[in-house]
Amino acid sequence: MTGKIFYMSWLKTNWMGIALCLIIAIPAWYLGRLFPLIGGPVFSILIGMLVTTFLKSKEKVQHGIAFTSKKVLQYAVILLGFGMNLSVIITIGLQSLPIILTTILTSLLIAYVLFKAMKMPSNISVLVGVGSSICGGSAIAATAPVINASDKEIAQSISVIFLFNVIAALVFPTLGGLLGLSNYGFGVFAGTAVNDTSSVTAAAAAWDAIHGSNALDTATVVKLTRTLAIIPITLTLSLYQIKKNRAKSNTLNTRVRITKIFPFFILYFVAASVLTTICVSVGIPIELFTPLKDLSKFFIIMAMAAIGLNTNAVKLIKSGGKPIFAGLCCWISIAVVSLLMQQVLGIW
Repeated sequence: MTGKIFYMSWLKTNWMGIALCLIIAIPAWYLGRLFPLIGGPVFSILIGMLVTTFLKSKEKVQHGIAFTSKKVLQYAVILLGFGMNLSVIITIGLQSLPIILTTILTSLLIAYVLFKAMKMPSNISVLVGVGSSICGGSAIAATAPVINASDKEIAQSISVIFLFNVIAALVFPTLGGLLGLSNYGFGVFAGTAVNDTSSVTAAAAAWDAIHGSNALDTATVVKLTRTLAIIPITLTLSLYQIKKNRAKSNTLNTRVRITKIFPFFILYFVAASVLTTICVSVGIPIELFTPLKDLSKFFIIMAMAAIGLNTNAVKLIKSGGKPIFAGLCCWISIAVVSLLMQQVLGIW
């Protein structure tokens, strides 16, 4: 009976905010499918920012918005694991692993240097760094709860990633042709140098349309391999957060905080990936998990609606100069390092 009372109380407090995020997410989802180069998460943030300017009071919806921006975002990351066939990634992705590791380390190093040189907020630097180097919005979604990033910081980071995603998807196919990349080489380039999955797909599909090739398969596997970097990055950041808390408080309080800081949802993400791999190995088609992958994408769009509802558009634009510059530096450095590593490894 106590559990029922708690559930009813929780529902009464949160349902309006969750419903508002859902209402925004549905058109954003369809707009994202119509315009994949932009993507549903960006549409969702923009609609949320527009809606919040007309809300006189958010008191009744704020709790539900907070739940969606934090918990639903974590559920999205967990479901993302059902798209990971680890055996395929290990078989094919290992060939591109040196390039992936080098580009990730380069982006994180650039983000750290700019954080120090430009006195940028640390959370923005981390989110732009991991978003640029790993997998765009999904990496930001996984990292944000670990470092307690604010909705404004998440919105800024997503906006920066979106900007350079669009540029990459439009420019990279032509650039690859001018550089004389092979079909496999461009697949590796797109998979390592473009941030978000939708933009990787757009760039590789454009290349295939021009050259009559199948670079999309290579780009997708390389991109999935990059996505696995979410695991060590988030765990490292969580250990850093735990260390910071240990320095600030006594051991008893630190133990309590560790349960709040440690990203257990990442362990569920790993479990989902392992389950998918086992199922595929015994003959269950991976397409069976497609609805869960789609639900993951929709949950991210819902969470971005919540973030948009908590974001002041004017302040976001005014404070966006440094994050955009950081994103530009990370984006250029990743592209250059990816191409240089291909030359070194003889993939070009």
